[in-house]
Amino acid sequence: MQLTLKQWGNSSGIRFTKEFMQRAGIKPNDTLNAEIVDGKIILTPAFRHRSLEERVAEYGGVLDLSEEMDWGEPVGREVW
Repeated sequence: MQLTLKQWGNSSGIRFTKEFMQRAGIKPNDTLNAEIVDGKIILTPAFRHRSLEERVAEYGGVLDLSEEMDWGEPVGREVW
């Protein structure tokens, strides 16, 4: 894919197609890390903490915190 570097205010920018961004796993307003390796520009998605809703969606979209959990018998000097 060839892109053109365009003037954007006092900076320069490039635009990616929607398909290209989907394939790269990025979306508008994502933060990217940029580095230069052997004269090549490498862009990678920055680490981002996911929200509780995003994490729940990964596991079927159901979050039921109303159940009582059995953690087993006490170990050590816990008092129940």
